[in-house]
Amino acid sequence: MTSGRQRALQYLELCKPRVVSLIVFTAIVGMFLAVPGFPPLVQLLAGTVGIALSAASAAAINHLLDQRIDAVMARTRDRPLPKGQLNVRQVLTFALVLGVASMLVLVLWVNLLTAILTFVSLIGYAVIYTVWLKRATPQNIVIGGAAGAAPPVLGWTAITGHVDPHALLLFLIIFVWTPPHFWALAIYRRDDYRAVDIPMLPVTHGRRFTRWHIFYYTVLLVIVTTLPYLTGMSGLLYLAGVTVLNGGFLWYAMRMLRSNDEQLPMQAFGYSVTYLMVLFVFLLADHYLVPLAASAV
Repeated sequence: MTSGRQRALQYLELCKPRVVSLIVFTAIVGMFLAVPGFPPLVQLLAGTVGIALSAASAAAINHLLDQRIDAVMARTRDRPLPKGQLNVRQVLTFALVLGVASMLVLVLWVNLLTAILTFVSLIGYAVIYTVWLKRATPQNIVIGGAAGAAPPVLGWTAITGHVDPHALLLFLIIFVWTPPHFWALAIYRRDDYRAVDIPMLPVTHGRRFTRWHIFYYTVLLVIVTTLPYLTGMSGLLYLAGVTVLNGGFLWYAMRMLRSNDEQLPMQAFGYSVTYLMVLFVFLLADHYLVPLAASAV
């Protein structure tokens, strides 16, 4: 018999907590960057809860729609649905409850624009990417990355009620970061994707081709991540930090071109997660610490 704690952990796994944590973190940073001071507390808290619930709902729908391939892939075969720990009705109910709760929170305590954009992002990832793009083209993660890049924009609109060009710049950073991030994982897990006929780039075009694409996108990422400084959104603190981060990403991208080490793509994948989190920390630190230091002088 399954205990209450075990059942709770199974439902938590449906939410993909690591992915949702990164989504929520970038959304929160977007909220803080949207204003010079501290964001309004109600919008900050309600926006965080609403975006988190939506991300968790999308993750649960992804589990539901991918249960057949999850049962085959080594990385996912221990998820609650393939193992029979939860059934389709339970997962569908859970996803719907989270999704409805998300929309209610955002409409009632944040604003309608954020609710609409959050719903579009949910559908973009949970349905358009999972059902169609993932199986339709090797460029699936490039096109589908738009949904994953939305959280800073959602956070920004939660506070201001409108979409700002600087919010779109944050979107662009995550959008360009997504392909090299995910393709590194796809190289390592290429046999899994081949087994379930998912046309990930390493499966359709090979590892060498994918490594070159990771390198190209990493170079593009270096350019895009300097834009906050060039547009006056951020200052020298951010520029110094992101330059170091970009050096590390380029180092991994170039190493993958020269080495067939099977563990290297996973190391690059792990670095890419740290990269994005620390980059947003630098954005936040530059936003608050530099003006604070200037005022102290």
